[in-house]
Amino acid sequence: MDELFEKIKKLIAEKLEVEEDKVTMEASFRQDLGADSLDTYELVYAIEEEMGITIPDEKANEFETVGDAVNFIKSVQ
Repeated sequence: MDELFEKIKKLIAEKLEVEEDKVTMEASFRQDLGADSLDTYELVYAIEEEMGITIPDEKANEFETVGDAVNFIKSVQ
């Protein structure tokens, strides 16, 4: 696994209080990981802080899966 995914996986597992092995690139934030809109907002904020980036709200709303978030972060680094 790549380093970025590992970092994001740990952050997601911690914020959503799920097992790390449930956090895959294909995992849906809402369906697979049980995130609601507040969880998603807090997660985006935590990713911004950790990675030193800004994620526009309209982009954050498009994140369906962990892979969507990871790919966006790769595109802005």
